[in-house]
Amino acid sequence: MDPWIPVTLLAALAQTVRFGLMRQLKVTRLTSTGATFARYVFVAPLAIGLALVYGWLNGLGWPKTTALFWVYVAAAGTTQILATVCVMALFARRNFSVGIAFTKTTVLMSVPVGFVLLGDTTSVLGFAAIVIGFVGVLLLSDPQGDVTRNMLRRAFNMGSALGLASGVIFAVAGVSYRGAVLEVTTGDAFFRAVFVLAIATVLQTVIMAAWMALRERGEMARVLRAWRITGLVGLTSMIGSICWFVAFSMQNVAYVNAVGQIELLFSLVVTIFIFRERISPREWQGGAVLTVSILMVILYG
Repeated sequence: MDPWIPVTLLAALAQTVRFGLMRQLKVTRLTSTGATFARYVFVAPLAIGLALVYGWLNGLGWPKTTALFWVYVAAAGTTQILATVCVMALFARRNFSVGIAFTKTTVLMSVPVGFVLLGDTTSVLGFAAIVIGFVGVLLLSDPQGDVTRNMLRRAFNMGSALGLASGVIFAVAGVSYRGAVLEVTTGDAFFRAVFVLAIATVLQTVIMAAWMALRERGEMARVLRAWRITGLVGLTSMIGSICWFVAFSMQNVAYVNAVGQIELLFSLVVTIFIFRERISPREWQGGAVLTVSILMVILYG
């Protein structure tokens, strides 16, 4: 088994736990902005500390980077904030596993985005998976099961728009992170991933803090008061992000995201056994179709 596959599986598991914690923050305590800020404010010091300790233990100084590195980090950091806000808003409209499924359009969108930004390519069957995945998204956005009456009105609703937007924006973020990691020429894959994470989360924390100081001053204090949960959000976010970045350094983003779709199964378990929510037959069908498209990317991409 290629090493990037188990790393990706760990990333998907950590991300499922993080999304579950962030959903609880959204439903019970914080706004979408506050829940998003919680992801970054605790990760930044953890990532900086980990990078310094790992670099010191391995005799590594400040990594060598290119000018393009900073462009990729800035693009990745800002687009990831936008995508995460979309996900938090989506959770307020649909149940947990469907929210996760909508974000999984990232694996489809990362094919053209990866080609445009980095020249990463997939096969013809990989493009066919895009069409199949879109059908799965339509099924997921039509939980009542009536695909003939008012299909356009229900399929292209605000929930679908938020999910698709998060998919596209997450694709840009993922490909940009891969570009950033590849532009670091010092250290092994783990050190490069942690370094990119440290720089990105510092940028994201500054952006989010500035925004909240202007628009939601009280929310920052609420994030800090809820440190028991927000701290766990930060820890799981750091674990997941490091694993994603390590995998991105080894493989095409589209393929990494495709394997990461196992998060769909993890999220179904969370939905049924923790949140006690029901999954409709149409949503099961949509998840199955989307899974087929993912497997096509893995096997034939």
